[in-house]
Amino acid sequence: MLSETNTLSFPIINSQTTLFFLIAITLLIIVTITALTLGRYYIQPSHVIGILFENLALHNTAGVNDIERRVVELIRLPRVLLSLVAGAGLGMAGAALQSLFRNPLVGPDILGISPGAAFGGALAIMLFGTSVATVTGAFIFGLLAIVVVIVVAKSGVGTTTLTLVLSGVVVGAFFSALVSLVIFMADVESELPSILYWLLGSFASANFNKLLLMSVTVVVGGLVLFGLRYTLNVLTLGDQEAASLGINVVRIRWLTLAAVTIIVAASVAVAGVIGWIGLIVPHIARMFVGPDHKYLLTAAALIGAIALILVDTICRSLTAAEIPLSIVTAIAGAPVFILVLRRTIGMR
Repeated sequence: MLSETNTLSFPIINSQTTLFFLIAITLLIIVTITALTLGRYYIQPSHVIGILFENLALHNTAGVNDIERRVVELIRLPRVLLSLVAGAGLGMAGAALQSLFRNPLVGPDILGISPGAAFGGALAIMLFGTSVATVTGAFIFGLLAIVVVIVVAKSGVGTTTLTLVLSGVVVGAFFSALVSLVIFMADVESELPSILYWLLGSFASANFNKLLLMSVTVVVGGLVLFGLRYTLNVLTLGDQEAASLGINVVRIRWLTLAAVTIIVAASVAVAGVIGWIGLIVPHIARMFVGPDHKYLLTAAALIGAIALILVDTICRSLTAAEIPLSIVTAIAGAPVFILVLRRTIGMR
């Protein structure tokens, strides 16, 4: 069984960390521009840059036609930005959860948050059919799922890696069964197609309203997590050590869980269940910047944004029919997680 991520010291910022952030930001810009150019209708990068900056009069837009402008501004730009924001939020959420529980196996999907949010969203689609109800249902049941996981995990002699993971698997399976029940009860002609398409995961219906919703939740949740960055560092030492330093462990845990849940719930609401991002990205970020949350949260956000933009670009460009996000993240996530895990174990 993997040992808990307990670390007594954190690295100060150095040239290597600075270089990583410069490379990550540059790569994010390149990936974003590339994603705006690729698709069934290819647009030259120079035209994309011209469209993005034409309102600021910073670039010559000669040669750009109306079709290219509409494709970039109305279709690809909100989609790419939505995948960027969602990836950043899931990366931060996964990093916070793994540190909060001092467990490298923890992620939003493994702890049952994603299945719980999926059930809440699916139920809201069947009963109400509005985006506000979908987000509300996803948040309520996502929070309920993590509460049940904590209660079940603490019902024995204590919370260990095994009990936490098993509790998350059981609760996740329970909510997945409830999702299946909703699918069974949904109207075949009107409700079922919407629920199934939403659950498979896709940014195809991205628009600026969904981008605003996702951005607000990620900013709010991210600010809470970043405000707790030093406290999360202390919590990696253990609850007793943190309490001895005057930290209200219960309050900090609930604040962290609420911030993580609202991010995951919003992600599930706008794009369905997106697995693996919140589990793998924190491991990769930790390899580059270490466990200090002052840098880890930002690094996880950057890597998560890059990863999800790449995944979404593959989903909509690889074949004529768009591939669901959950399929690509699972296919790519499993081998990457094995490589990261082998590297992590080898470094210990």
